Order: sequence, then structure tokens, then C-alpha cells
Amino acid sequence: MREYGRFYIGGAWVDPVRTEFFEVVNPATEQVCGRVASGSAADVDAAVAAARAAFPAWSTTTVAERVSVLRAIGEQYAKRSSDLAAALTEEMGAPAALAGGFQLNLGTGHLDTAIEVLERFAFEEQRGDTRIVREPIGVCGLITPWNWPLSLIAVKVFPALATGCTIVLKPAERAPFSGQIFAEILDAAGVPAGVFNLIQGDGPGVGVPLSAHPDVDLISFTGSTRAGIEVARNAAPSVKRVVQELGGKSPNIVLDDANLAANVAAAIGPVMMNTGQTCSALTRMLVPRARMDEAVTAARTAATALTVGDPAGDVALGPVVSGPQFEKVQGLIQRGIDEGATLVIGGTGRPDGLTTGYYVKPTIFANVTNDMTIAREEIFGPVLAILGYDDIDHAVDIANDTEYGLAANVAGADPEQTRAVARRLRAGYVTINDAFDFHCAFGGYRKSGNGREWGEFGFHDYLEIKSIVGYGA
Repeated sequence: MREYGRFYIGGAWVDPVRTEFFEVVNPATEQVCGRVASGSAADVDAAVAAARAAFPAWSTTTVAERVSVLRAIGEQYAKRSSDLAAALTEEMGAPAALAGGFQLNLGTGHLDTAIEVLERFAFEEQRGDTRIVREPIGVCGLITPWNWPLSLIAVKVFPALATGCTIVLKPAERAPFSGQIFAEILDAAGVPAGVFNLIQGDGPGVGVPLSAHPDVDLISFTGSTRAGIEVARNAAPSVKRVVQELGGKSPNIVLDDANLAANVAAAIGPVMMNTGQTCSALTRMLVPRARMDEAVTAARTAATALTVGDPAGDVALGPVVSGPQFEKVQGLIQRGIDEGATLVIGGTGRPDGLTTGYYVKPTIFANVTNDMTIAREEIFGPVLAILGYDDIDHAVDIANDTEYGLAANVAGADPEQTRAVARRLRAGYVTINDAFDFHCAFGGYRKSGNGREWGEFGFHDYLEIKSIVGYGA
């Protein structure tokens, strides 16, 4: 069993102010697999003070110096790849192939992208007689969730470091192991003392005092919309910048063409990946109403091929992260049945043969209407709702009829048509045929948050803009 009893503050592993621990449960076994020190406001004060003290020196380093540090992190990250993958499987149930593949590689991708952007980023520019200077905002509090732990730590930490900011990171208490190893990596890479600090703990104990701290200049939060609202409230009195990437109920419009069945089938694996615990998962599939039966057949066939079981083995889906999450997903599946959606595959209860662990059947509903609960609420489990549309205008109306606006996809063979539909969707991250790009601007509209991460766009929230008027050419 893992035990982590110290925090990383000021370049050293230090004891917390108080001796309290929280337990981590392996979702595949339902057994305690670790104990981690739980921080307090006093620990936040110490970490913020260390970050504040380190800021003057780090903020004035050169691009070359920061690139060197980021490359050193990459070397240490590669050395610890197997440790990170094992931690992901144990703490949040990611199947081994996913943990050691896409989950791990997202961290590497965000690091490589940050280096590439940093080497060409324009921190200063001349506009007439005015000099525009982009300066690091200061001390950044980063609060990350449990569903994609490495990716969501990396996509915040690396741009913050690259722009010259200092950091206090609070990983999710349900997935703290990978965050602890991440801190060990940065320590081994020689990140200067105080530039990066780690405190473990829950929202009330660490998240609230970090969000409210007057010496924190920015809070970047990824998580539920409900929690994001509380973070913003806590941050408001100090008028600090708040950047949020929150929930989603994202549509996937499958166009009426010869590729419909193939496009439906191709979407099933991605929406179920990570056991459906992805904020940008395309959980509302829109298909032509006249071809609903064809779509259902393709979806059922693809879902039947998905294996569920011990994430340490060769399976496509592991468990959801916790008992409360399991109960929430089960309740929403039952709600879909009760509200009259057609259950295509899956349903309530664990998959056959699995009596222990928070396993959920890959579940697909058809003939869903957009007023049903399963079409409105973010389920965060392996559940897909298929809705019918009459024409393209109807599809766009359904897609945009949501309080969220994180992601969307258009699947079709005609580039002109897919582009035209994509432009009409009210979401921040819109893909065509499930394309992928580390340099895109990732983030949402409405209750899906604000700000943008990934690529060059991920730098801007960590920078203040100074105008020096009369600077001269």
C-alpha cells in the first residue's frame, strides 16, 4: 500500500502542519490502496509563500533557461513512465493500455507543445509608439481532477512554467498518486526551489484556501461546473483571474451520407474510453431520424466488442473512479429507462461476472429526446444517448440546445458540409471527423467554463499585458 506523508514546498519534501491522512480506494478492488497526507490552510500559506519568494527570479529567466528546465522534465518523465502508468491504473482504474498509452502520452504531448510554443512565442511587440509586453501573471494555483490526471496537470503546469509563473498544485484527492510522482519528476529535473509546489488534500481543506488566497494571482480549475462556481466565488474577493474548464454534454452530428454506419461505429470506442469519464466526450449522438435503426445496429455491434474488467489486464474499460460515481451513473441509467428511452445495450448493474469493483456496463440509449435527463446532465460514465434529427437545421438546433458548450463533432464525407455545420455549433472545441491537434484552443462556452488551454492559447491566461506608451519604435 502506498503512503505519501509529505508535501513538496520550496524545493523540499516537508511534513504537513497537521498530521491527517485521507485514504485512496482502488476502484477495481474497492479496497484501500494508499494513504496521503491531507493539507490545510497553513500548508497553503507555506506553499504560496514559497511560490511568491521564487517568482522574482523565475519570472526574469530567459526563454532558453526555461526551455532547458522543460527538457529536463521531459527526460525525467520518460524515466518514470512505468511508475506513472501503474499509478493511474491503481488510483482511478485506467486500463493498462490506456494508462501507459494515451493517458501517459498526453502529458508528453503537452510538454513538447509547450516547448515548441515557448521557443517562438512573442512576449513583446511594437505597435506604433507603444510597446506591448506580456509578463507572467505571478503565483498560480492549479486545481486538477481525477479523470485524466497527467494530461490535466501537464496542460496547466507546463504553460505556467514556460511563461515564467510559479505554481501551487492541488491534485484530486481521488487520484493523488500520479500527482505525487509528477512532483518527484520536477524535483529530479532541477526545477528551482519554490517554482513548483505540491499540496495534497480535499476541496475544503486545500482548494478553498488556495482559491481565496490573496497572494495567488490566478486559479486554474478543471472539474465539475458545480465546483467551478464555488471556486469562482471563493476567488472573487481578491479579484484574481479564474480560468475554468468545466462540464460538457457534447453533441456528435453524424451526417446523412454513405459513411453513416461506419461513423457511428467509429464513435463508440472514443465515447466509452476512460469509462466515459471525459468532459469532452461526445455523449449525444445525433443521427438522421429516418436512419435510426441503421445507426442503432452499428452502435450495438461496436459496443458489444468492448471488454470490461480488471484494468491491470487487457481490457477496453475499467471501473469508474469511486462508489459515489458508480451510484450516480447507475441512477442516471435507470432515469433513462424510466423516461422512455430505448435501451440498446447495457443497463443497470455490473457486467456479468464482475461482483467487485465499480464496473458499469457500456450503455447505449436510442430514440432519446433532448428534454430527457440523459440528454441534459453530464453522466460521466460509459453511457451514450442517440437522438434523431429531421434535417441539418434541426440537428444544429438540438446540438446547441444545452447549458454547456465544451465540445462537438461533425462526422461526414463532404468537407464543405462538415465545415459549414461545424461553424454553426456553439462550442469551444469542435472537431471534424474526430480530428486531434495539440495546438488547438481547448475550452468551452457557457457553463463549460472560460479561458483556453493547449498550444499557444494555453499561454495567454498565464500572462498579463502591459502597454508602455511612448516607448518609441
